[in-house]
Amino acid sequence: MAEPVLEARGIVKNFGRVHALRGANFTVYPQEVVALVGDNGAGKSTLVKSLVGVHAPDSGEVLFEGREVQIHTPSDARALGIETVYQDLALAEEIDPAANMYLGREILRPGLRGRLGFIDKAEMRRRSDEAFRNLGVRIADTAAPVANMSGGQRQGVAISRAVTWASKVIFMDEPTAALGVVQTRNVLDHIRRVRDQGLSVVLISHNMPEVFEVADRIEVLRLGERVARLRPSDVTMEDVVSAMTGALKFHEEDGA
Repeated sequence: MAEPVLEARGIVKNFGRVHALRGANFTVYPQEVVALVGDNGAGKSTLVKSLVGVHAPDSGEVLFEGREVQIHTPSDARALGIETVYQDLALAEEIDPAANMYLGREILRPGLRGRLGFIDKAEMRRRSDEAFRNLGVRIADTAAPVANMSGGQRQGVAISRAVTWASKVIFMDEPTAALGVVQTRNVLDHIRRVRDQGLSVVLISHNMPEVFEVADRIEVLRLGERVARLRPSDVTMEDVVSAMTGALKFHEEDGA
């Protein structure tokens, strides 16, 4: 198997007396969709935040393409080519999709106007439209504020933004939560396209049918530790749920 693009080893994170992570391990391989699953309180969010620079682990190590790295801030993660699509999407609703795509990374106009800080809105819109086409994101009016868009369209903008800036890994936190059937189908298609473009996707989800539909591998957290590494083709949804609850024990390498 290829060398992991991102790996967590023995991550420990405590919040006072709460032991959120108790030596958690996690592995992401190149160009795969790996699902991170676990019951509420298993430590999924804390592990992800430790890997993208939101939380500093108390101990343990993070490896990126085989070398140990320090990810102290989200900017450190972005510099490595790691982007995150949070459940709340983190979009500015009063501006249009292109402005959201380049928020904080605006393209300046050439020449003197650029040096004076003038933004090249036409170029940002052109590149955004190209990114939407590549992912199959359909937006009727790209000049309209994000606030006027459906949940599925907003998710498409957030995913497109992550794909535009990520070069290695994208974390997606419950990307289909509160979406309808058609919108959910579109998001799952986007996830496949992201992987097919050469990126790795970490899917954090409670929805087992969706996990089994798009994930190449599944890693299970329980009580702050990884308790199983599985392939959907080798197990059932009931097996995964049993691993999450502790009713069924797996070795870490089972199915990996």
